[in-house]
Amino acid sequence: MSATEITPDGALLLRALRQLTPALDLLTQVGELFTAAGHEVALVGGPVRDAFLGRPSVDLDFTTSASPDEIEQVLHGWADATWDIGRDFGTIGARRGDQTLEITTYRADAYDGETRKPVVAFGESLEEDLVRRDFGVNAMALRLPDLTFVDPHGGLADLAARRLRTPHAPEVSFGDDPLRMMRAARFAAQLGFTPDEDVVAAMKDMADRLAIVSAERIRDELVKLMLAPDPRAGLEILVSTGLADHLLPELPALQLEVDEHHRHKDVYEHSLIVLEQAIALEDAPDAQGQDTVPGPDLVLRLAALLHDIGKPPTRRFEPGGGVSFHHHEVVGAKMTRARLRALRFDKETIRSVTRLVELHLRFHGYGSGEWSDSAVRRYVTDAGPLLGRLHKLTRSDCTTRNRRKAARLSASYDHLEERIDRLREEEELGAIRPELDGHQIGEILGIPPGPQLGRAYQHLLSVRLDQGPLGEQGARAELLRWWAEQETPGG
Repeated sequence: MSATEITPDGALLLRALRQLTPALDLLTQVGELFTAAGHEVALVGGPVRDAFLGRPSVDLDFTTSASPDEIEQVLHGWADATWDIGRDFGTIGARRGDQTLEITTYRADAYDGETRKPVVAFGESLEEDLVRRDFGVNAMALRLPDLTFVDPHGGLADLAARRLRTPHAPEVSFGDDPLRMMRAARFAAQLGFTPDEDVVAAMKDMADRLAIVSAERIRDELVKLMLAPDPRAGLEILVSTGLADHLLPELPALQLEVDEHHRHKDVYEHSLIVLEQAIALEDAPDAQGQDTVPGPDLVLRLAALLHDIGKPPTRRFEPGGGVSFHHHEVVGAKMTRARLRALRFDKETIRSVTRLVELHLRFHGYGSGEWSDSAVRRYVTDAGPLLGRLHKLTRSDCTTRNRRKAARLSASYDHLEERIDRLREEEELGAIRPELDGHQIGEILGIPPGPQLGRAYQHLLSVRLDQGPLGEQGARAELLRWWAEQETPGG
């Protein structure tokens, strides 16, 4: 919806209600249940904002004058299930059919200034609840059951302007909850909003307040930002305000001084372009098939953003004015693992992103097709299930303005993919293993499971990668030849 389409009139409200049509019956029921029990209730926050933007909202958030105990009493017999999300914070969860609800008592929080945990104080009115919310666009509500629109902080006008302002002074809002500064960057990436100048100024002044926010909460906000339609917009805000220094310092560190002869690229700008190009190469969300990468894909996006973070610590100025970054992929992989661990990412995400960073330069040894079939097999085997992502990361890493060079690199990678496809058809590359399994190797050599058997297996795998299929008899002959060398003194 464009800015000119958002006007505070009845037509706009009707358009928002049409967006909420699938939930209108449920909203009416919730409103009637609570008012019949003598309580106020309103739909609030993200669902209201998204209705005006024409976006679907998965969950429904409500605020009410009822206490947590009273919320459960009202919902008893109507909801299929209720659960305690955070009674101390006033929130009860509920499910009715396939719809999930979160209902929270009016809040008037205060924060202790040392942690992000609020000192909970329940409020007395909807207006008091709305002023404690993060941004004006999230401080709108629909009173139920009559669907009265409540907008005390100009959220609708902010939607029209694609603007982020805080109901309180930003210093107060961010002092209460520093994670809101990251949300400003996330909404830029997710919704195309721009923080007001006073919001940006407060983010710069208060960036170090992120230190009191848990790594898990920071990670969750970063993930939402990275999976948004335009992560670059949010990342640029994190860097320009200094927030990135406290959550992802490797990103601003990419802003290396470019030497006067421009012999190397602006690594920060290059990394953002690679991210954008990787996103453009993602497959449709419902795509299936070998090497497809349905978007949005967190692993690919993180790898694209972080693939060159090893360049600053490996930069060397060579005689004659050249610049080198030797082994930056190895150093970068170690840095990536350390940063993702610090942000409490899961082991599989850490492993996958780190491996892609480590492999992102491998293709550049391919040249114009000089690799042997053995090298192609190793490329596929080393990438494993990450091959589709590695294809897209490698292609995205070409940001040269030299059209001939770009075309040459693209054609070279096309050729590599064609060779991979051919070898796959011939050899089932995705499941390469020796023709003899561990049990057979043990029987042939007369050895039990253990390190020796493991080395024998790895030798046959290496030969398989180098020479292609040997057949069971060929593998047996090679195994016995290798074993004889191990038995020979000095072998």
